[in-house]
Amino acid sequence: MLNIHFFTFNPFQENTYIISNEKKQCWIIDPGMYGERETKQLIAYIAENKLTPVAIINTHAHIDHILGIDALVDEYHIPFGMHADELPILKMAKPSAEMFGVAIKNEPTPTFFMSEGTPLQLGDDQLELFLTPGHSPGSISFYYPKGSWVVSGDVLFAGSIGRTDLPGGDFDTLISSIRRHLFTLPGDTTVYSGHGGPTTIAEEKKHNPFLKG
Repeated sequence: MLNIHFFTFNPFQENTYIISNEKKQCWIIDPGMYGERETKQLIAYIAENKLTPVAIINTHAHIDHILGIDALVDEYHIPFGMHADELPILKMAKPSAEMFGVAIKNEPTPTFFMSEGTPLQLGDDQLELFLTPGHSPGSISFYYPKGSWVVSGDVLFAGSIGRTDLPGGDFDTLISSIRRHLFTLPGDTTVYSGHGGPTTIAEEKKHNPFLKG
């Protein structure tokens, strides 16, 4: 059984997730630590819980979701993966950082690419992958049926949806992604988003103003 824990980091208040199994292996999703204090906080949690990171996996590559990748690669010598369609977004990391007034030396380098239909395996557990573009071209949502939760990145939030005014964004594509992949999940599925607190699929179907009707 997979466990999920999250931190909120950086000036964008981005959620960074640690997914771990009973063997103490873990994935780190969207590491957004900004600065030494936040990096130490995440590393301390991993050490205190005797976890062994095996990979960094990203829902997408906007600047607030990649700020901590290089620090974790240096610390743990682990691979970093995302969807190949996010490469143009990743290449914009430095100018994006400058635009938002944050510092980044270089964009991180992915070592593998994930694709829809090929689940990720951590010990005896799997995460299903949905390609959910619209906020960005290669946004991925990670679904864990056994635990009844999904990590949606910046696709779906409590009472809102991801921005579509950034490069590679498209409103109609985003709404289609949510309806085709996320809204077909059971209503009691917990949605862990890239910003803000958790919600459920049933709650968003009923109350999300962008998705009514």
